[in-house]
Amino acid sequence: MAGSSTKTMVVASNPQALAELRQQVVQAVRSHDFPDAAVFAIQLSLDEAFCNAVRHGNQGDPRKVVTVSYEITDEEATISVTDQGPGFDPDGVPDPTLEENLTRPSGRGVMLMRQYMTDVKFSQGGRTVTMIKRRDCRKPL
Repeated sequence: MAGSSTKTMVVASNPQALAELRQQVVQAVRSHDFPDAAVFAIQLSLDEAFCNAVRHGNQGDPRKVVTVSYEITDEEATISVTDQGPGFDPDGVPDPTLEENLTRPSGRGVMLMRQYMTDVKFSQGGRTVTMIKRRDCRKPL
């Protein structure tokens, strides 16, 4: 498919909003014939970013929203998730693979995004995460 698929959605800060959001993004990615492994990586990373925005960023406040925008081309998918929270320092998230953090219930989302996506950047003081998945890039585990 030539060209790109671009969209911005403002959704309720509610975990139930994820299903429709995920469906739209995955449909756009599939329309550009991304391989199944890339679709899985994008879906997993979107799920983590959205849940972090709702739970940690917006602190479960249903009056707040999450803005998700994406641009999908035949070569790469770029997805940004922005919350209305106070932000955070992504480098301050404890490494969930260290023994002292193995039983902590948080910290794995950022790690998973970084593992599965080609590039992950935080901006606006940690309120926005932008994730890029290139079709031809295999990131070593």
